[in-house]
Amino acid sequence: MIRTVCLNPALDKTVQVPDFKIDAVSRITESRIDAGGKGINVSKVIRELGGTSVAYALVAGAAGRKLEEGVRAAGIDLVAQHIEGETRTNLKVVDSLNHTNTDINEPGPKVRQVDLDELLARLISDIEEGDTVVLAGSLPSGAPVDTYASWTAACKVAGARVFLDADGAVFNAAIEVGPTLVKPNDHELAQVVGRRLSDIHQIEEAAHELMEGGVGYVVVSMGGEGALFVAPDKTVRAHSPKVKVGSTVGAGDSVVAAIAYALDTGLSLEDTIRLSMATGAANVMQSGTQAAPRELVDSLINQVTMEEL
Repeated sequence: MIRTVCLNPALDKTVQVPDFKIDAVSRITESRIDAGGKGINVSKVIRELGGTSVAYALVAGAAGRKLEEGVRAAGIDLVAQHIEGETRTNLKVVDSLNHTNTDINEPGPKVRQVDLDELLARLISDIEEGDTVVLAGSLPSGAPVDTYASWTAACKVAGARVFLDADGAVFNAAIEVGPTLVKPNDHELAQVVGRRLSDIHQIEEAAHELMEGGVGYVVVSMGGEGALFVAPDKTVRAHSPKVKVGSTVGAGDSVVAAIAYALDTGLSLEDTIRLSMATGAANVMQSGTQAAPRELVDSLINQVTMEEL
């Protein structure tokens, strides 16, 4: 079973604003609201790929109730820990004329340690040997910087693989515990190792440094330059198909979701890479943070190119 964790979920309001300008009146031509946050987005993509997952989230207030409704309406099992305050609402401004995507994110409610402990206890009690736990996204206000580190350790003891998608000090603390897989971008990886990474070979070398510290696999996203999949015995560089961009929000989440789904269903490394890159491209084509349909993903799989380094 795949279990996703979203400690700072959000209602994602995506608006279309052609020729969006700062310090001026802007007109919205289209809008939609989706239940979001990185962990929730991962569960939505897994659902569209044909898999199942359970999402664990901290929710608060009226926005939290609306988020719960949206997650359950999407056919996703949700374990909701109710806390004080109000779940955040994030604004995504898409300008189709200038080809820009602007995110304006709220901080979200402040969390208490007891809230984190209770949700972790519920997660650990559910874990079965061989499960995959995805820890993704920002931490809410009040959460210690080592939250993902302690959750990673607890999940590993319970018998789960742990996928980590975070950044900054939160990421640095968690990789010390040895997650099964991490997915930094090239800039985040450079910050971790403390030096500039000028080419693909330096990125690969830095990824191996993380693996020497206990990380199992490293997937490095490199924007338009594709992604690097670094396993203990091989490194593969992959490129996504060129597609029309609808919204870049959740693109990285969809890659993580596809890898988790592929591992859960026993796909080979090559098929995992093709599926994850096609899923990322398909989700970029969507408006808002809804997941792309499986048939669109399948139509892009053969357009993924890769080379072993």
